[in-house]
Amino acid sequence: MTATAIHTDAVIVGAGPVGLFQAFQLGLQDIRTHIIDALPYAGGQCVELYADKPIYDIPGIPVCTGRELVAQLQTQIQPFAPTFHFNQEVSEVTRLDDGQLSVRTSAQQHFICKVLVVAAGVGAFQARKLAVEGAAALEGTHVHYRLGDASRFADQDVVVLGGEESAVAAALKLTLAAKPPRSVTLMHRRDVFTVEPVLLQAMRDAVAKGQLQLQIGQHTALLSAANQMHAVQVATPDGQTIERPAQQVLAFLGLSPKLGPIAHWGLAMERKQLVVNTESFATDVPGIFAVGDINTYPGKKKLILCGFHEATLAAFGAAAIVHPTRKTLLQYTTTSTELHRLLGIA
Repeated sequence: MTATAIHTDAVIVGAGPVGLFQAFQLGLQDIRTHIIDALPYAGGQCVELYADKPIYDIPGIPVCTGRELVAQLQTQIQPFAPTFHFNQEVSEVTRLDDGQLSVRTSAQQHFICKVLVVAAGVGAFQARKLAVEGAAALEGTHVHYRLGDASRFADQDVVVLGGEESAVAAALKLTLAAKPPRSVTLMHRRDVFTVEPVLLQAMRDAVAKGQLQLQIGQHTALLSAANQMHAVQVATPDGQTIERPAQQVLAFLGLSPKLGPIAHWGLAMERKQLVVNTESFATDVPGIFAVGDINTYPGKKKLILCGFHEATLAAFGAAAIVHPTRKTLLQYTTTSTELHRLLGIA
């Protein structure tokens, strides 16, 4: 244990819908939380895989998009003010002699908590790497998987790879930056893009105005000298091999979930999922719970609404650990003055 460790009641791994609702349910038990996620924002699968697609099976909400559901959940947890830690994975979990848990992340953060709730869905989403000659040596300097601050690409030739919303949106943002690149090229293997019509039209307009260049073809290599990239080699649909000037490449080739370090925490697993009981959704390690798609038990259904149920019972299980001398009562948000106090509406 170090002096810089963050002491908290609970740590939640995963900021998807179930992780967010877990923070709400823990808040109703007067348990404060820190939430860790590998992505740079909340939302998990909802934002990464179906941000603008309709969801029809959330109780009380006839239809909403993944993005809208996440926004509502973030509003719901505001009274409990959980602290978010993005762009990092939990790399190590150990149980201390006093029963608390030591949690360390890939960003060198250290937490000491009483309970840990794993709500990591199907695993940490990681960008699919650019698998062409020369890419690995240029990662972080000339090859990037997220846009970040657009001004860092000022006065350089930038090629954006991909055919989905993230790629098209990034290319347009670069053309509108206060300090824009020298040139921006959107490259995709075919002239078909999986984006909303409004965004697609904005991209076509930018190309027509000469603000954005469109290159149809398959990237085959990154060309560099002395670790300084100068071009992307492209195989065009008509069989030619050409070079596009580029000092920077932004690759949006999709995301893939990886279980990551969770597999090495010493928890009981079946088929890459954490085994839990259905009374409190506790794992076989005291103080560690698992909710949502990451867990397994007889009759398990991978639905968001089932994850919400699991988070509710996990919160009651966590309360018995965080508040061992307090009787955990079933209270209703419609009538409980204590819950009203916690929600800030007393």
